[in-house]
Amino acid sequence: MTAMKPAFALLALAAALPALAAETPPAFNLSPQQAHIDAPRNPAAIAQIPPGFAFAEPGKFTVAIAGASGPPLALLASDDKSTIGSEADTARLIADSLGLELKVVQTSWEDWPLGVSSGKYDAVLSNVTVTESRKKRFDFATYRQDVLGFYVKSGSSIASIKEAKDVAGLKVVVGSGTNQEKVLLAWSEANEKAGLEPTTPVYLDDQAAATLAVQSGRVDAIFAPNSLLSYIATTRGGIKQVGLVNGGWPLKADIAVTTRKGNGLVASIQTALEGTIAGGQYASVLQRWGLDAERIDHSQINPPGLPD
Repeated sequence: MTAMKPAFALLALAAALPALAAETPPAFNLSPQQAHIDAPRNPAAIAQIPPGFAFAEPGKFTVAIAGASGPPLALLASDDKSTIGSEADTARLIADSLGLELKVVQTSWEDWPLGVSSGKYDAVLSNVTVTESRKKRFDFATYRQDVLGFYVKSGSSIASIKEAKDVAGLKVVVGSGTNQEKVLLAWSEANEKAGLEPTTPVYLDDQAAATLAVQSGRVDAIFAPNSLLSYIATTRGGIKQVGLVNGGWPLKADIAVTTRKGNGLVASIQTALEGTIAGGQYASVLQRWGLDAERIDHSQINPPGLPD
């Protein structure tokens, strides 16, 4: 999650989306006892842990996950206390690879920077986008692409939204002050210069109204972070994905494990991630939570970040 896209209340959207009579049962297992996707110990990653490194708790990999990331990234299990989702599953892969026990700490988005800087957490997996400003304070190992999605009602005649001309003349629900708003406005401006119809951004604070507007045809699409809309489409139905755009458009935005700057742990985490990518466990986690569109082929340490 970048600092530029907090405004769209996606959790409310998930809660607001009405069930349809023809929908199928939820495809995701929300039980706290669901089977873990495990990774083998990775000797190369373990060897890269700095000698004498002081983990937050000895023998454990303590990871902060902010609940505001939303499903399927982070959500409470059916016991209303256990954190599950793709972030926790990815954290477990790293912990397994490092020969450590995973400890997940539920935190707020505002708390994680101080928590990881102070050593309260060994790492943060909370949909954190790499930016040039954050790279001055933290080290990063990438594990997903930052992806935005265009979604329309299931019966819509709109089959594809891939570029600016595809949104010409459309009404699109978008969050004010977000990355997706910047993309949409840039595309609309390009269309006007090309003699095409402008796009009408629709700002609806009430997410029930936003969802009903899409399903009723009063607006044409929703443009928002892909992960939650994918989750909604799978578990509740009524909308479908017709296009994906990198969240840093026209640049590339990466989601990364976040560690304290200069403490040396990032190299072992990156090696652990590379091992799970090669071993297939990483792909299994993304497939479990419907996030294959956000898959990466290699983990990078401190790649170019978005400008601030």
